[in-house]
Amino acid sequence: MAGIGSYLKKHTESLVKDVGIEPACELTGKSKATLGRYYSDSDEHADRFMPVDAVAQLEAAASYPHVTSALAELHGSTLNKDATPKNSSGGGINADVIALSQRFAMLMSEYQQSIEDGIITVNEAKRLLRETLELQKVLIDMKLHLEDESV
Repeated sequence: MAGIGSYLKKHTESLVKDVGIEPACELTGKSKATLGRYYSDSDEHADRFMPVDAVAQLEAAASYPHVTSALAELHGSTLNKDATPKNSSGGGINADVIALSQRFAMLMSEYQQSIEDGIITVNEAKRLLRETLELQKVLIDMKLHLEDESV
């Protein structure tokens, strides 16, 4: 269970940072300290998680449903939206292929910088995770465009 809690807290942090701490406070009516406790990995906050209504409010404003996606992944599922996602450029498959290659290049660049000294630090791992999430968003857009074209 500790691994699941840590996983959810990391995605909660990504959600809050995606929206921005100040806007997240305004949307949820929570303080910076309270939001911070929801994704803190310290032992005293291990049992604190963001309420579902706050997650829904933030994900409506976010570029990606970080926590919902994490919950789906823990269940062995993936998300599939019927409407065009907010992060989609609407350019179709060709635009997706270009975006995919750009994101992959950015991920490889981050990896090269991170592994230069033979050690991937926590901050480097966070940057790699961010790039991986961005790559995942592009793949989801590409999947949706392919599904649209196959109908």
